[in-house]
Amino acid sequence: MSIVVRDVREHELDSVLALNNAAGPAILPLDAARLRHFFERAEYFRVAERDGTLAGFLIGMGSHSDHDSSNFRWFRERHPDFFYIDRIVVASRRRGGGVGRAFYADAQSYSELRYPQMACEVLLDEGIIDPVLLFHGSFGFREVGQHVMPETGLRAAMLMKELCSFDWVRQTYGPQLPREAWIVEPRSALLAPRQTGTCQ
Repeated sequence: MSIVVRDVREHELDSVLALNNAAGPAILPLDAARLRHFFERAEYFRVAERDGTLAGFLIGMGSHSDHDSSNFRWFRERHPDFFYIDRIVVASRRRGGGVGRAFYADAQSYSELRYPQMACEVLLDEGIIDPVLLFHGSFGFREVGQHVMPETGLRAAMLMKELCSFDWVRQTYGPQLPREAWIVEPRSALLAPRQTGTCQ
């Protein structure tokens, strides 16, 4: 009953959309066009499989992205270089089974080689914040501010986590990481090459 985290495949987008829109009020809804935009542009778009079935997904992007989320812009106005988790969704029947932790471990493994910080937000107006904030706090995320999203009127706690390995990686390897299989960027065949950000 292992959890496999891997890049999303195009034929899975309908299932991903259904998972997102069944996740409840803590996750903003998506339509097919928006999800297609993520598929074509997101730096990190991975799914988790458990027992051969889709158990969840995580979408993320670096601070260089042209992402139009007001939460993303809030972070970019205040921090020069970070990896942003736009959303993580775990199927209701799989919650509490380690899928979320597997995603965050995978996303951090990717991020800490490329960015000094990770960023995400937690909606505060949905009555379920304590377990969600506790989950993020256990991974080292701390609130750095709050933001009211103009598109929804919802208030979000803005969370960031320092990635302590980034400085060592940058000092040791510079912007050119070794071409090892576990280091290659997710979805590299789909996305155009980008310049790696530098720590400021």
